[in-house]
Amino acid sequence: MHEEQSTVSDLIDIIFLHTWWRYPTSHATWFDTVYHWFNILEGCAWFVFTFLTLRRFLKNRNSSLELWYSFAFFTFALSDFCEAYMQTSWLIWFKLVNLIVLFLLRRTVMSRYYSNAKLF
Repeated sequence: MHEEQSTVSDLIDIIFLHTWWRYPTSHATWFDTVYHWFNILEGCAWFVFTFLTLRRFLKNRNSSLELWYSFAFFTFALSDFCEAYMQTSWLIWFKLVNLIVLFLLRRTVMSRYYSNAKLF
């Protein structure tokens, strides 16, 4: 019985709690440095989309869904800044859910209000 509990506990740790990577404070490898800065740049790109979608909402005011769309970009940007320092199981799940929400909001907002636009 104790072995089963340990296995379940290990599985829960891997699926939800495990830290897969942490940016070292010293002696970073080339991978650590590239991964860190890639996520920072990616977070900045998501912030650009946050402001572009917010600006478009302020200009057109079609639906409050556009605010949620902008907020989804914002939270994805924040998740990349977190990932620049630590990659954890819960963060991977959060990013997956956030990405699904982004795609659903994009499909809805773009098809309803901006059918000619292609980028955001």
